Amino acid sequence: MTAISLLWLIPVLPALGALLNGLFGWRFEHGRRGVITAVALASTALSMLLALWNIVTLATLDWAHLPALPANVTADAAHHSLSLHLATWIPVGNFLTGLGHTGHFNVDWLFVLDPLASIMLFVVTVVGFLIHVYSVGYMAHDTGYFRYFTYLNLFMAMMLTLVLGGNYLVMFIGWEGVGLCSYLLIGFYYTKDFCADAGKKAFLTNRIGDMGFAAGLMLMLYWFGTLNMAQVNSMAVSGAVPGWVITAIAILLFVGATGKSAQIPLYVWLPDAMAGPTPVSALIHAATMVTSGVYLVARSNGLYTMSPEALMVVAGVGGVTALYAASIALVQNDIKKVLAYSTVSQLGYMFMGVGVGAYAAGVFHLYTHAFFKGLLFLGSGAVIHAMSGEQDMRKMGQLWKKLPHTAKTFLIATLAISGVPLFSGFFSKDEILWQAHVSSGGPGHFPAGYAQLVWILGVVAALLTAFYMFRLVYLTFFNSNRVNPEVEHHVHVGEVVLPGAVPPARCGARARRGAQRGGRMGRHGAVGPGGPRRHRPGHPVVLPRDRDALQARRDLQGAVQDAAQQVLGRRDLQLRHHQALRDDVPDRIRRGPLARRRNRQCRGLHERSSWHVAEVLPDGLHQELSPLPDPGSPRAAVLFLLMGELHG
Repeated sequence: MTAISLLWLIPVLPALGALLNGLFGWRFEHGRRGVITAVALASTALSMLLALWNIVTLATLDWAHLPALPANVTADAAHHSLSLHLATWIPVGNFLTGLGHTGHFNVDWLFVLDPLASIMLFVVTVVGFLIHVYSVGYMAHDTGYFRYFTYLNLFMAMMLTLVLGGNYLVMFIGWEGVGLCSYLLIGFYYTKDFCADAGKKAFLTNRIGDMGFAAGLMLMLYWFGTLNMAQVNSMAVSGAVPGWVITAIAILLFVGATGKSAQIPLYVWLPDAMAGPTPVSALIHAATMVTSGVYLVARSNGLYTMSPEALMVVAGVGGVTALYAASIALVQNDIKKVLAYSTVSQLGYMFMGVGVGAYAAGVFHLYTHAFFKGLLFLGSGAVIHAMSGEQDMRKMGQLWKKLPHTAKTFLIATLAISGVPLFSGFFSKDEILWQAHVSSGGPGHFPAGYAQLVWILGVVAALLTAFYMFRLVYLTFFNSNRVNPEVEHHVHVGEVVLPGAVPPARCGARARRGAQRGGRMGRHGAVGPGGPRRHRPGHPVVLPRDRDALQARRDLQGAVQDAAQQVLGRRDLQLRHHQALRDDVPDRIRRGPLARRRNRQCRGLHERSSWHVAEVLPDGLHQELSPLPDPGSPRAAVLFLLMGELHG
């Protein structure tokens, strides 16, 4: 058994994880989320290991003396490519092409592994697995946990299908699949109108681009007689197809790329896509799906190389988008919106690279961007979590000492995206700018004035990128302290997220055990042995200095969490559901008779829940917590925080 013969398992394993969690995950939503976590992480981890195995196999293969390969595997030594033929999908047969030749419309399930696919495999599987791990802790207190990981695993399967597809129709399956998953994950909090609207906006905008992609495929099939990528590129380079046909197909494919990769004029959906969970923004809307358009242009390099007009369009749109999005990012105050417009700008940089014919430079920037932009989004997620959901940078400041690890990693990623020498972004951006500067002699044969214009757009966009990213760092981690006093005292909690370490049902017991060992407080209670850390000069003090008060808080937290798990259960969820319904209706309806009846039901649930909590709490504690306060009061927020049920 060879690595290439198992290539098909790379997208199938995440799809299997999505199927299992989608069908049976609801059974483990309350109390046994570890099962959902295990399925999601195991499927993506195995897919990553198989991908790494195939990448190493391809890199170490002796192309001069190829070993014996399975019957359904073909090798192309000239392009260092291995193709796995799985089955025939659409056996239509022969037809007459636009050139008067006989075409063969027999679409196979064909997966291809070559250096370009290897780069994308590494990015998608490694970054995807790490963000899965991050998501376990980030989404631990959200409802719909199984639904989230079902969508995330399904996205991985579709993205890997897009990357490995050896013909344009198989790629189109993955292309549409990632669009569907993006819609589902952007609208994950579908009870909020703006989240649902953002999902629909992304879905409809991408449909416009996909119409161009589909039209390009139809034109390609009519003139080339095949949708096999290798054959299409070979025929295009040979000059057998008229130039105007190649230009039309290339531009139509680029229309699809502008939708998926958020280029002018179809960029409008990506900033609103930040309505989804932050890990989704890191994986789909920064590192993987939005780079599909760049991958499509690089994969179709034969078509674009033979069409200077199409290359001029790609480079021009990319350069204008890079500058335009960077100028918008300068004035954003939402930390995720800054990163969203930054992503649009950097995608423009990638298109500028492939547009001037520097396909390797464009893909290199895709690779580096996936890691530093993923790090920036995950860092922003830690900040937002620590700030109790606050995303406005005007309400932050001086977080460097309170979130030291987040601040340091965020700064490293900022140096990379800003193109500071010796960081990854410097090398990828520098190569793109150099190729743009000399693009008059490249595959596009740009006029000298046009080449200089593209170069100037790239330089100005790079300068603006450095400005708005350091503005973000300054407003968030330095400047004056503008943090709300109510959340400032627990800002440090944002860095103590242990993914999946403590299932919700065991929070109370773990809290007491951790407290007895002198562990430090985390999102799930006291975690980690070894006692409180000693204070070092220059190191922020995380734990309260009053150890008696800390111990009392730990005991109270454990007791309340145990009580909530024993007797409240679904009643608490029902209570919060009623409150959410009440908050979502307009004021004119909220004051009506139906609303008054629902409010009475909420008060009744509060009274019954209060009696049950007081019944099971240890002596002396129920006086502090019973009766339960009104849902909107500060005491309610404190109580739900102690119960481990407060979101964000």
